[in-house]
Amino acid sequence: MKLAALQMQAVAGDVAANLARIEKAAREAATAGANLLITPELALTGYGAGEAIRKLAEPAAGEQADRLAAISDATGIGIVAGFAERDGDAVYNSALYVDGLGARTVYRKSHLYGPYERSLFVPESPKSQVINHRGTMVGLLICYDVEFPENVRRLALAGAQVVAVPTALPASDHDELIARKMIPVRAFENQIFVAYVNHFGNDALFSYAGLSVVAAPDGTLLAEAGKSGEALVITDIDTGGYDESRATNSYMADLRS
Repeated sequence: MKLAALQMQAVAGDVAANLARIEKAAREAATAGANLLITPELALTGYGAGEAIRKLAEPAAGEQADRLAAISDATGIGIVAGFAERDGDAVYNSALYVDGLGARTVYRKSHLYGPYERSLFVPESPKSQVINHRGTMVGLLICYDVEFPENVRRLALAGAQVVAVPTALPASDHDELIARKMIPVRAFENQIFVAYVNHFGNDALFSYAGLSVVAAPDGTLLAEAGKSGEALVITDIDTGGYDESRATNSYMADLRS
C-alpha cells in the first residue's frame, strides 16, 4: 500500500475550502500512486472553529460525507478525514473513512483532550475500529487516543497493520516528544505502522505543531513533515517487510493476558 498524509492548514469554519484542499491533495496523491490519504483531526470544519463546530456537525450520511465520498470516487483513492459528526443531539469528534461511493466507516474519539473538546463533544467508549482497505487492515484513532498505549494495542490485537491517526497536536514544549518519540514507540511496541497527521500554522484559538510522521514497525520514521508549512508526504507501507523486526521484538507473540 502507498499511503499519503496531508499536513494542512484548515480554514476554521469553512468546510467548502477544506474539502477543496483535500480534493487537490487527493488528486496529487493518486497521481503519485497512493491509494489512501489521511488528513488531520476535524479537517473538514477546522479544529479551532469553536462553537461553530456544533452548527457545522453533520451525520455520517450528510452532505459533507457525500462530498468526501465523491472526491474519493473521482480520484480512486481512499480518504480518512476528521469531521464533526452529529447523531441526534450528540456531537462527536470523528474520523470518516470513504473509498469511492461504497461503504463508509466512522470512528468516534474516545479520549477527549481538555475543556475545549469536552465542551463541544461527547466521548465514545473505546473500541477497535479496523477496516480492510484494499487488503490492508487499517485501524482508526484520533489525536489524544494514541497517547494511551492501550488503544493502539487493542487495534493491534484486532489485526490492524496500520493505524491512521488524524490529529491536532498543539505547539508546545513537548510536541516533538509526542510526534518524534512517542509515535515511533507505539509502532515499535506493537510492530505495526502508525501514521500521525497534523495541522500546521494558527487559527483564532490554537497554534499547531506540524510534525506529521509515518512510523514503521521497527520504530524508524518512513516519512515526516516539518513544524511549519503544508506537506503531502507519501510513503510505501510494506506490511510484509518487517518480519525480522517482529521476530526479534516479539511483543505481540509473547503477550500474556
